[in-house]
Amino acid sequence: MANPEPTMTSLVVEPKSETQAQTTYFRCISGCPGKHSIYDVIYTCPICGSLLEVHHEREPLQDKTAEQWKQLFDSRVGTTAWPYGSGVWSLREWVIPSLADENVVSMCEGNTNLFWAERLGKQLGVPDLWIKLCGNSHTGSFKDLGMTVLVSVVKQMMAQGSPVKAVACASTGDTSAALAAYAAYAGIPAIIFLPAGKVSTAQLIQPVANGALVLALDTDFDGCMKIVKEVTQDNSIYLANSMNSLRIEGQKTVGIEIVRQFNWQVPDWIIIPVGNLGNISALYKGFKLMMDLGLISKMPRLVAAQAAQANPFYEAFKNNFKEKVSITAQDTLASAIRIGDPVSYAKATKAIAESDGIVEQATEAELAAAAAEADLTGMFTCPHTGVALAVLKKLVARGLIQKSDRTVVISTAHGLKFTDFKVRYHDSNLAGISSKHANPAIQLPADVGAVKAEIEKQLAGKQ
Repeated sequence: MANPEPTMTSLVVEPKSETQAQTTYFRCISGCPGKHSIYDVIYTCPICGSLLEVHHEREPLQDKTAEQWKQLFDSRVGTTAWPYGSGVWSLREWVIPSLADENVVSMCEGNTNLFWAERLGKQLGVPDLWIKLCGNSHTGSFKDLGMTVLVSVVKQMMAQGSPVKAVACASTGDTSAALAAYAAYAGIPAIIFLPAGKVSTAQLIQPVANGALVLALDTDFDGCMKIVKEVTQDNSIYLANSMNSLRIEGQKTVGIEIVRQFNWQVPDWIIIPVGNLGNISALYKGFKLMMDLGLISKMPRLVAAQAAQANPFYEAFKNNFKEKVSITAQDTLASAIRIGDPVSYAKATKAIAESDGIVEQATEAELAAAAAEADLTGMFTCPHTGVALAVLKKLVARGLIQKSDRTVVISTAHGLKFTDFKVRYHDSNLAGISSKHANPAIQLPADVGAVKAEIEKQLAGKQ
C-alpha cells in the first residue's frame, strides 16, 4: 500500500492579498519621502543616496495578536507544505508576503541548530552559552538566508518582464557561494567578483561548481565592490550584495528563529562577527519587528565582533560613531570579514545604539586560540566564529557578560569551508601565532608495540 500524502492539520496557510505589495516596499533609511516597489531595480535613495530598507507597514500586521503570530509560525516548523518548511519562508508575512509560490527559490535554509555549548560555556564562566550554527545550511553559511529572498524576488521580476538577465556580487567567499547556488537552482546566470588569492579553496570552488561566471580580480573586497557597483549600473545585471536590502529581509529571520527556539524568550546577549555590517543590521531589524508587534518586550544587547586587522566599525565605535571610519583592511584569518569600508554602516550604528550594544575586536592570535578551544569541546568553528568567541571571552573577563546571562554566539559559516586554517593551526604553521592547542597526527611505524607505547604516553599526559 502506498504511503499517504503528508498532511499538516495544524498548518495555517494564509492567502496572499494584492495589497501586500503596497504595504511592503523600499524606503530611504534617512527619512526621505517616497515608496519604491521591491520589484524595481533600485538600491539607494534617488534623493539623498542613502541605503534603502524594506519596510513593512505595521497596521496590517497588527490584524493578528502576538499569540496568533507565535502559533502560526510554530505550526509551520518542519512542514513539507511549500514553502513554509524553510526557516525564512515560514515567516513569509514578515519577509516578502506578495511573492508568488512558484517564484520562491528555497533550499530549506534556516531552521539551524541552536547548540547548547555546555562544556565550553562552563570553561568560560557562562554556562548558559548557545551557538547558533548558521553554517549548517545549504551552502555552509548564513548568507543562504538572505539569498533565498533576493533570488526569489529576481525570479518574480523576470517573470513580470523586468530587463534583469543576471545577478552579480562582490564577495570574500560565502556570499558568492550562496548566490551561485540559488541562481543555479532558479536558472538565472550569476557573475561573481572575488579578490584573487584571498578566499579559501573551498569557498572558491562552490561558485565554480555551480556554473557561475567567476572573475578573480587583483584587488581586495572593497575593490571588487567598487567594480560590481559600476557593472550593475546596467539594469540588466542585478546587484546581490548586502547594500541590497532584500538580503537583510532574509537574514533578519535568524534573530526571530533564535527567539522561537527559546520558546519566544529573548537572550541577554547576541555576539556576531561583522564585516560589511549587513548581518548585525538584520538582527536588529528582526528584533525591532517582534517588539513592534508585541511578541517580545525587550531587546538583546547586540555585540559586533571584528578582526583587529579589519576593524573600521570598532574604530568608529571608540569615537561614539562621530564619523564613519574607512580603512584598508589587512590580511586576517577571518577572510570573510576582511572589509575596510562597510556598506551597511548607518544601519549598524542604529542597531548598536538602540540595543545598548558593543563593538569589540580580536587579534589573530586571539581568534585562532578561541576557535581551537571551541573545537576541543566538540565544535568545528570557522575563524569568524573564533572572532566572536574571542570577543565573548573579553566581555566575560570585564564582567560585562555575567554568569547568569543567556548568551548566543552566531556561528556564521561551517568550519569545513576553512580546513586550510585548521590544518595550518595544528601544524603550527600560522605566522606569528603560537598554536598552544595544536594536535597534529603522530607518525608511527606499523608496529603494535610502538602504537601501544604511544597510546599509553598520550593518555598519561592527558590525566
